[in-house]
Amino acid sequence: MPSSPSRALPGFTRRSLRAVLVLAVTAGLGTAVPAAATQAAPAASKSAPTAAGSAPSVADLGPAAKPYMGWSSWSMQSSQYPGLNPDGNYSYLTEANVLKQTDALATTLKKYGYDHVNIDAGWWMDKNWTSEFDQYGRQTPDPVRFPHGMESVADHIHAKGLKAGIYLPVGLEKGAYGDGKVPIHDAPGCTTADAVYPDLRTTNGWDSAYKLNFDNPCAQKYIDSQAQLLAGWGYDFLKLDGVGPGSSKSGDNYNNVADVAAWHQAIADTGRPIHLELSWSLDISHAADWKKYSNGWRIDTDVECYCNTLVTWENSVDDRWNDAPAWSRKAGPGGWNDLDAIDVGNGAMDGLTKAERQSYMTLWAINKSPLFTGDDLTRLDSYGLSLLTNQEVIAVDQNSSPVARPVTPMGDQQVWGTMNPDGSYTVALFNLGGSPASVTADWASFGFTGAAAVRDLWNHQNLGAYKNRITSTLPAHGSRLFTVKPGGAPLATTRYEAESGNNTLTGNASVASCEACSGGKKVGNLYLDSKLQFNDVTVKKDGIYTVNVGYVSGDPRSVTVYSNSGHGTSLRFPSTGDWSTVETVSVQLALKAGSNTITFDSGWDYAPDIDRIDVPKSA
Repeated sequence: MPSSPSRALPGFTRRSLRAVLVLAVTAGLGTAVPAAATQAAPAASKSAPTAAGSAPSVADLGPAAKPYMGWSSWSMQSSQYPGLNPDGNYSYLTEANVLKQTDALATTLKKYGYDHVNIDAGWWMDKNWTSEFDQYGRQTPDPVRFPHGMESVADHIHAKGLKAGIYLPVGLEKGAYGDGKVPIHDAPGCTTADAVYPDLRTTNGWDSAYKLNFDNPCAQKYIDSQAQLLAGWGYDFLKLDGVGPGSSKSGDNYNNVADVAAWHQAIADTGRPIHLELSWSLDISHAADWKKYSNGWRIDTDVECYCNTLVTWENSVDDRWNDAPAWSRKAGPGGWNDLDAIDVGNGAMDGLTKAERQSYMTLWAINKSPLFTGDDLTRLDSYGLSLLTNQEVIAVDQNSSPVARPVTPMGDQQVWGTMNPDGSYTVALFNLGGSPASVTADWASFGFTGAAAVRDLWNHQNLGAYKNRITSTLPAHGSRLFTVKPGGAPLATTRYEAESGNNTLTGNASVASCEACSGGKKVGNLYLDSKLQFNDVTVKKDGIYTVNVGYVSGDPRSVTVYSNSGHGTSLRFPSTGDWSTVETVSVQLALKAGSNTITFDSGWDYAPDIDRIDVPKSA
């Protein structure tokens, strides 16, 4: 989705500020470095480190068996916080600063699982954004930023028992093209002109590179040469940025699936297990491609605010509550949904309240996002350290339970959850509103009733047994995170199918096939004042019932739900990710003893398709 306007520079988007790093080559600032000044390509890739805490061997499960954890340079590079970038925008990125953060990570966070040090954009550019390339058109480190080169930095990172990460934009950068006669390493007869389209069409999120033409084998050879260089330097992680479809671009020029597949093959051919992470704001319709060829993918725009703090709540952090649900079923071992950096450790520099910092980390953990911080690890405050090192919360991110989803409609007060392998539930309460509010998790939303044992994960406290629900008053933008162990019984419900001939359909509403739906059908076309009315919904006594609604919606959509002659409330259902996946949310409805109707009214907009409702047999 498009970035919102930056508060740092009027007329720029958050993401366009990063383009300052990349687009400088478009203006002819990129120059080839003389051969004598380049780091020679190694004869063979370095083998993976074998020290304790080092990169995994090929015999292991491989990269991304679990979401990765660590530190990234970008948040501090991009911030205008006083003192971070004294030599101009993005000047924080230097060898000295990377090594300083490496040492701090090793002593402070490594024992909690944080083991990646990721160098982001700009390592091959000087402070004037002039890009530097070797004689084969590959990015080479700026000698002022990284005077000892990238291999030396990786060696230092590995010596601390950590993994080294690096960054590249997708495509062949314009400054690397030269006159089209730049030879491609280890590819006799191939030049940069052979690797790209003759019309020099551009690609990536900033149009800073020429699109590679994989109809010509020279394009794969160029990617191979880049991968061999990074592997030879000893890198364990690559962030490939500006990838489309996505990154605010669409169309054939910006479809980089072939590039990602090429990188996947090139990395495999190095023999080194390099984690491939894709960025930014990837198109969900290609989720199968991202899963096939990479180990992780950004689902949203940058979390950084490009202002005088690292982030702000409204700038981008709170977007994730709306955008994450669509991706929930796309992640799993080998490939994870990346919500971006967790900047919760530095207090005032983060730009967030304590409640916001906790909610931020909570959402990332229940989504099993990579947990990598962009904070200054040398100045973590005590509260930030307690967030980053809470082992019970980290375990939620790293365990084998599915990614959590909202179990209530979208709004200021939300409940998210997932079932764990041992039959317990991870349950998160969020108040996204600007003032304190109570939030209730009903056990009926999760399919059980009665008493359940509740543990508060942030405070490491067993709270005892709660019957049917738990309610908490939360501060503005506040949260709580629980493990809930049912002690009662499964919830007895009656299922009513949307396609039943006993229901009343009005307007455009119609029955359609749905392979994933119970009964193989659903009711769709709920738009322009169309309605689906469930008839003869029978309960034994008056009360407020938690009704679970099975629905399908490829994007977030609203529908007004009411019982009997009520007027109801418009509720926004989270995206299910596509039009072939069924999810559930629960709604609270007043039902009377005997027969009732439950109506889904589209109003004048498009509503989700409805599969079924499950109505408890007792209030």
